[in-house]
Amino acid sequence: MNINRMRFRLAMACLMMLPIIVGHAAEARCLTPAEAQAVVAKGAVQRLGVIARVVGGEIVDARLCEGGGLLVYQLAIMRDGGRVDNITVDATSGQRLR
Repeated sequence: MNINRMRFRLAMACLMMLPIIVGHAAEARCLTPAEAQAVVAKGAVQRLGVIARVVGGEIVDARLCEGGGLLVYQLAIMRDGGRVDNITVDATSGQRLR
């Protein structure tokens, strides 16, 4: 298959998933610190230390939230130079969602 066609199909698949991902974040209910600690202790999600190695930078704010059947970390990441990025990571797999 042509590489440009593969890139186009991948881009279209990502665009089609965007409303689903954004919808999950919009419906999210963040867990209390005690609830989040219990979920992490059960091993249902990855620990922030593991997530921090994946996303790079320094995590300056983190919330564990649930919505649409997913557990996600909503993170503020301090990058080199002082820039802060807000990202969402699937708390189970560790994959960045946006």
